[in-house]
Amino acid sequence: MAGLYFFLSIVSLMFTWAAVVQARRLYALLPLYFLAGWLAGEMALIHLLWQVGLTALLAFTGMFENSLAQVSLGVFALSWLGLAYLHIQSMESPLYLGRALKEGLGENYRGDIPDERQHALADHISSASWLRPFHFSRAGVCVHKHLPYGDAGERNLLDIYCPETAREGGFPVLLQVHGGAWIIGSKEQQGKPLMYHMAERGWLCVAINYRLSPQVAFPNHIVDVKKSIAWIREHIAEYGGNPDYIAITGGSAGGHLSSLAALTPNHAAWQPGFEDADTSLQAAVPFYGVYDFLDRDVIRPDMSMGDLLARRVLQITKEEDFELWDSACPLSHVSAEAPPMFILQGTHDSLVWVEEARVFVAAMRAASQQPVVYAELPGAQHAFEVFHSVRTDHAVNAAGHFLEWSHARWLREQSA
Repeated sequence: MAGLYFFLSIVSLMFTWAAVVQARRLYALLPLYFLAGWLAGEMALIHLLWQVGLTALLAFTGMFENSLAQVSLGVFALSWLGLAYLHIQSMESPLYLGRALKEGLGENYRGDIPDERQHALADHISSASWLRPFHFSRAGVCVHKHLPYGDAGERNLLDIYCPETAREGGFPVLLQVHGGAWIIGSKEQQGKPLMYHMAERGWLCVAINYRLSPQVAFPNHIVDVKKSIAWIREHIAEYGGNPDYIAITGGSAGGHLSSLAALTPNHAAWQPGFEDADTSLQAAVPFYGVYDFLDRDVIRPDMSMGDLLARRVLQITKEEDFELWDSACPLSHVSAEAPPMFILQGTHDSLVWVEEARVFVAAMRAASQQPVVYAELPGAQHAFEVFHSVRTDHAVNAAGHFLEWSHARWLREQSA
């Protein structure tokens, strides 16, 4: 038993180290570093509780008379200090999120939201949520599953998260695009904390599948996203949604596709067979997205994703088709006509580095006539909002504030 306890202490310390320390050039070790840092960083207190509980249980057995067990306890203690630090860091997320919202929308942005919608602005989180990280369903929200929006079978299905209580004027719509490096993933695997949060508050949320590489090459992914927008415009009123207001969100590859869709409304080349459909979007909330396939600022020259993109996603090198690569970059489509955008990024993201988000935000703020909100979360790893955690739930609250503000502003513009 002492040997197993020692092994667990080493694993715990490694996981905690991966979450605390920002390491980058890990090459073959990158997947392990990401996984360890992600799980320890987002579930720090859960790890701390089970480890302390195990230690207390073993103490009653007298195991700590063993010298190896004593060494293990010391190793665990170092890990516990790190886990406590990570939990406190997550609890400080509202400071950064609130500051970002006020800088981007104005100090009194909450006053721009009608009184009847103030109840939707959540400021606190519940331990009942983040202590059960994979419990998503909420009372009052029904899910319509596996509805086809295109002709690509399983990859052109969507789910609708619908409030059970009707809303005057129809529900504003939030479209969720999953991540997975454009090669894996599905509509059930990402965005649920945000979708259930918004559906509870009178929004209709739509999660889509889209065709994946290497079965298809870009731009088929963005074609499917736009096809889903066209489907929403035509059919969402049947589910109580307002087809005139659609916001979009997504993480990682979904962050790339959601920002790209927001910046390329009615792009005919990416709307084959539905060129006349309105695919404009009224707001966007990309999480840790990829914004520049070309890495123009040489942010990570020896950790590039260029090989993945060339072999599997675009299926052609940038030297062979620079125009295609350039068109795939949200950074290439930044313009004054961009919708309001709330960009979220973690400082410790080992898959999409924070510098890429900073470059994109700077370009957006220089060009866009609409608010560009940027929240940079200390210690957050890639995919931090996939399941409930302290940081996830605070980020979801902030995204809800932004979406309520954006929708309220849109309503005022429509009535002007």
